[in-house]
Amino acid sequence: MEHFVVSARKYRPQTFKDVVGQQAITNTLSNAINNNHLAQALLFTGPRGVGKTTCARILAKMINQDGTQSPDEDFAFNIFELDAASNNGVDQIRELTDQVRIPPQTGHYKVYIIDEVHMLSAAAFNAFLKTLEEPPKHAIFILATTEKHKIIPTILSRCQIFDFKRITVSDARKYLAYIAEQEGVQAEDDALHIIAQKADGAMRDALSIYDRVVSFSGNNLTRQAVTENLNVLDYDTYMQVTDLILKNDIPELLVKYNSILSSGFDGHHFIGGLASHFRDLLVCKDEKTIELLEVGDQTKAKYFEQSQKTSHQFLLQAIEMANSCDQKYKTSHNQRLLVELCLMQLASITYSGEKKKSESGIIPASYFIEKPVKISSEEKQVIRDQEYDDSEATENNLPNSKNAPETCASEKEEKYYSEESPKSTEYKKDLDPEASTSISEEEPKAQEVQKPISRIDTGKVSGLSLKSISKKKELQEKIQANLPKEEVMYESFSEENLIENWIAYTEKLKDKGEKILASILESQQPKLEDKNIVLTFPNETMKIDLEKEEPRLMGFLKRKLRNTHIVLQINVDESTSRKYAFTAQEKYEKLKEANPLIDKLRATFDLDV
Repeated sequence: MEHFVVSARKYRPQTFKDVVGQQAITNTLSNAINNNHLAQALLFTGPRGVGKTTCARILAKMINQDGTQSPDEDFAFNIFELDAASNNGVDQIRELTDQVRIPPQTGHYKVYIIDEVHMLSAAAFNAFLKTLEEPPKHAIFILATTEKHKIIPTILSRCQIFDFKRITVSDARKYLAYIAEQEGVQAEDDALHIIAQKADGAMRDALSIYDRVVSFSGNNLTRQAVTENLNVLDYDTYMQVTDLILKNDIPELLVKYNSILSSGFDGHHFIGGLASHFRDLLVCKDEKTIELLEVGDQTKAKYFEQSQKTSHQFLLQAIEMANSCDQKYKTSHNQRLLVELCLMQLASITYSGEKKKSESGIIPASYFIEKPVKISSEEKQVIRDQEYDDSEATENNLPNSKNAPETCASEKEEKYYSEESPKSTEYKKDLDPEASTSISEEEPKAQEVQKPISRIDTGKVSGLSLKSISKKKELQEKIQANLPKEEVMYESFSEENLIENWIAYTEKLKDKGEKILASILESQQPKLEDKNIVLTFPNETMKIDLEKEEPRLMGFLKRKLRNTHIVLQINVDESTSRKYAFTAQEKYEKLKEANPLIDKLRATFDLDV
């Protein structure tokens, strides 16, 4: 296998022009070399991975070149690198001062690069002071550190200090694009931008992340692959959250936050990123400040589009809330609740409903509860009969709950038109004159189109007079006439089909919470005798309970089996009641009846019951 060189080493800058994001420092050093105005003690300070050691090596190479050497000459004999983290004692510094006095064999200068110089002990610093202040003319010291504040002032006063800054996201993205082009990798601009953001200003970190992501996705680097591999919350997530906040949709917002936590993200990281997202939206509100947004052009367009949906007041208030939550996060005992409260308050900023907010500024819970629809007692039975399987009712051309009539008549609406009823056609003519042309005595029974049930004015009827009794009878006949006609079906089916749909109906009852009724259906397996569905129960109570459910059950089975001639026959046989074993001896006797070898096992090992 060919040796792989990481990008941080392969593309390490060889000249000051190649250094990314430190133009002010590289220009200063180049001019100092050209004008022979270079100090003998330099201090490079700044975050990790921004080019301190790289610039020190380039400087050491440039000051020894006189134009006669090869461009690839690195003057390794003149460059001494010392790791102060592991060589931080007085003895190591004394050895260094002894070596400084020896002039270089080739070139003009001996360069001593002391990395992590803040790790030197106080005694080592004191031993180094005299040499650092008055070094030989052929020696140059370059000190590098990430923590300048730990260096004693007497050392700082003897050095020329160069503060390296963090590399901007834009500069890091451009350099990553250059490397991707050199390596033949097709990389999306947003993907490189996420890598640059994740690096947090360190070019070495950005290159390490780039190598890892390329190993994951190959030569096609997409934003989705980067977010999946790095497990980062990209701007799409924050835009979705912001949309839910603007819609005042607190329930969906909490569900979204839960999914974010389930994906392994930290709540502190999320709320900090949300505050930054609000800041980016605020930046996009003005064309002058939109350049402060360090993202690609396509992403800027998305930010600008969402920023137009918000107001300055909302964004300022949202930033304040998110920032306050960020500050309280570490000290909170219930951190998840803290973030959820913050999200609820954010979603309540733009709320302007009739119901007042709570003292905490959150939309009242009643805002999310759907107002109950008032329905008559006549409608309730139809809804109960049809709420179990709306989709199946639609397939069989039956009215479902969504298309149920606004008003119904009575609990007897579960019946349909009867062909044998002489009054059905008459009343249909009264309600729909055109129906007389389409209904005749010779018309086949099957495949009739059902019509919606219309409201019948019931009025107020007293129950204590003969007139009221006749009126009720007349009303019942009208209701019977207005009910839709049942589609007559004759399809054959097997007992296996019956059992399969019987189990399906039982599962629907469980889903609806009617577990007692479901257990009654599960206790017996139906048997098919011609067109009769026969059930035998051990007591009368189970029979009565099932008879109450019979209309819905048979309606379901008729639709499923496509046969309207099946009949449910319920029998009671108390001899079939189960005998339950309660004592240990009774349980043992039951086991012995099922398997006689149990007794042999007990006798062999002399076991007690």
